[in-house]
Amino acid sequence: MALLPILCYPDPRLTTVAKPVQAVDARIRQLVADMLETMYDANGIGLAATQVDTHERIIVIDVSEERNRPLVLVNPEIVWASEEKQLNDEGCLSVPGIYDGVERSIAVKVSALDENGQPRTLEAEGILAVCIQHEMDHLLGKVFVEYLSPLKRNRIKTKMLKVRRETERA
Repeated sequence: MALLPILCYPDPRLTTVAKPVQAVDARIRQLVADMLETMYDANGIGLAATQVDTHERIIVIDVSEERNRPLVLVNPEIVWASEEKQLNDEGCLSVPGIYDGVERSIAVKVSALDENGQPRTLEAEGILAVCIQHEMDHLLGKVFVEYLSPLKRNRIKTKMLKVRRETERA
C-alpha cells in the first residue's frame, strides 16, 4: 500500500468529472487499498478517487468510531434521496482546516459495486448519508465550498492559495 497525494482546492483537477470503472480488477483493488490508507492517515472519513488525481468513480468511507469498517463504493449512483434536508458542518481533505454548513438530504439509497465487483445496495442516514453525498460530489467535479456564497468561496480560495505558496517556499 502507498500514501497518495491529496489534491487541494482550488486545484483544477478537482473539477474533473470521474469516468465509470470498467472492471474491478487488481489495479482497482490496489487503488482502493491505497485510498483507504491515505484516508486513514489524513484522519478523514471519506475520500473520492478524484481527490487523489484518479478520475474514476470510486469512493471509500469509514464513519465508524473504531475506524475499522471501511466502505468501498465503485460506480456509485444515488437511486433515492430524502426530500427532508439538514444543514451540517462539513470539512474536506482537499480543503484542510475549513468547515462550513452544507444542506443535504438526511437519507439516501445508493447502488454500487464493492471492492470485489459485486453489486450492492445501501441505505444510509446521518453522517454516512452526508459523507456519501459529499464524496459523490467529488466524482462530479464539485467541492463542498461550491455550496457556499461567492464571498466565502473566494476567501477560502485565497487562503488555500496562500497556504500553498507558503508550503512551496518552505
